[in-house]
Amino acid sequence: MARAVETCVHCGFCLPACPTYRVLGEEMDSPRGRIVLMKQALEGELTTDDVLTHIDRCLGCVACVTACPSGVQYGELLTPFRARAQQTARPQAARLRQRLLSQLLESPRLFRLALFGGALARVGQRVMPSQLRHMLSLLPTSVPQGDPLPTVVPASGPRRARVALLVGCVQRVLAPSINRAAARVLSANGIEVIVPPGQACCGALAVHAGEAGHGRALARRLIALFPADVDAVVTTAAGCGSAMKEYGHLFVGSSEEAAASSFAARVRDVSELLDQVGLVTPLRLPEPMIAAYHDACHLAHAQRVRSAPRRLLGAVEGLTLREVPDGEICCGSAGLYNLEQPAIASTLGAAKAAAIVSTGAHAVVTGNIGCQTQIASYLERSGHDLPVIHTMELLARGLRP
Repeated sequence: MARAVETCVHCGFCLPACPTYRVLGEEMDSPRGRIVLMKQALEGELTTDDVLTHIDRCLGCVACVTACPSGVQYGELLTPFRARAQQTARPQAARLRQRLLSQLLESPRLFRLALFGGALARVGQRVMPSQLRHMLSLLPTSVPQGDPLPTVVPASGPRRARVALLVGCVQRVLAPSINRAAARVLSANGIEVIVPPGQACCGALAVHAGEAGHGRALARRLIALFPADVDAVVTTAAGCGSAMKEYGHLFVGSSEEAAASSFAARVRDVSELLDQVGLVTPLRLPEPMIAAYHDACHLAHAQRVRSAPRRLLGAVEGLTLREVPDGEICCGSAGLYNLEQPAIASTLGAAKAAAIVSTGAHAVVTGNIGCQTQIASYLERSGHDLPVIHTMELLARGLRP
């Protein structure tokens, strides 16, 4: 934490990259402003309670890290500060509400039940609290069905690599087609896919919300569940991959740090892994398509994976890829953010939808389920019902039947 504070020279390069500063225009809602506030709280000049509002408004998108010429690792300050605030300053009622929401999203069974209940509740949503109405507005109108993946998806042809696939919690309910598409594309390119049974949440939602202890418990379970004799642990959700690559930091100073760091070193986003191994199967769309590529913050900024998905998509015959104006700015999803800060998230979601529409694309491609849900919702609200699909789903469309 001290290193992140000391490195900041308050140059202001982070300001135009920060979504909340762009929306609110307040110094205290910028990365350098928050660094000052957190420093003062840590040194006792302010209480944690004094600064919590501005810290809560941060999306944790770490676009500021990409923009910073001094190399300030803002996330190394934000995450432990939120964990500290969760224990010392946040009201018990707020902690309980956040914990219940996290538990709902972490459990595929409970989340599926909530989606069914939400569909019924839409009938009476005019009389509901505004936050609950906003949550319902983001939910799909139907829950897709699909058989779970087998525990082993063999490589097609000579085996070139062997990976273990994280199926996720929210994603396996909202869009099970993503994992099926990823397994199909990996297999078609000579990569055997192991799907460990009994998977639960990776802990990303808990850590993002400041619940470090719960996040460690979930991470510990996942590390124990996944096999060590694989070339990589593959994720199809940018938020999950980002959190898993930081497991070493999550367990820093403990007896589990070495094992967590070793696990983290094997984590790869599916686009990153495929780009490293290389495509061997030709990809051709049945019909030509113009698609806009949206950079998920936790892929582009947190994991620094930008070129890999573009190279993969560039190999698809019949696909024209277009860049989104201000593409480095967050769409407003950010874990639980669009539920906790609906006003700012709505502004960002509407801006992202407008930027995508301006490209003239027929579809949107991205690598994170949270972004997909947020963008689809705001495209629909703007009257532009473009399909929002995962990078692996588009690559799977290009495979021969």
